Amino acid sequence: MPADLSTVSLRPITPEEMEFLLRVYASTRAEEMAQVPWTDEEKAEFLRFQFQAQHKYYQEQFPNAAFDLILVGEEPVGRLYVDRREEEIRLVDIALLAEWRGNGLGSRLLDDLLSEARQSGKLVRIHVEHNNPAMRLYLRLGFEKIEEQGVYHLMEWRADRELSE
Repeated sequence: MPADLSTVSLRPITPEEMEFLLRVYASTRAEEMAQVPWTDEEKAEFLRFQFQAQHKYYQEQFPNAAFDLILVGEEPVGRLYVDRREEEIRLVDIALLAEWRGNGLGSRLLDDLLSEARQSGKLVRIHVEHNNPAMRLYLRLGFEKIEEQGVYHLMEWRADRELSE
């Protein structure tokens, strides 16, 4: 789906959007769910439980984060959760519906965050699952793996590294 990136905006999530956010979350687990021999109802129940646990965790662990809906025009297409700390910008989560992936939208949002980090003199960190297809994007943008934490890599982007390359 071609995106008119000039119409991209963010706005805080609301409780009324939980079903949409569940749909975004489920879309990030579709490949994984295709491998499990469960009924559609079992998959839906599992995904709802996992989404609710993740949402609660994010709200509790990142109480000062911006939990935003990604909009193209008026259409919600994903979520962007960012915790702006004193020394860093923590990218808690970025996820797009499947039909909105691969068209530059994620890169555009990340470029905006990196520009903010450059201007504020902060680094950007994110936890990325080892098998996440977005890993290529993070590496291309200059993120480096700095630590392994279970199934995740803690990745970091620093403006000073960018300048030395």
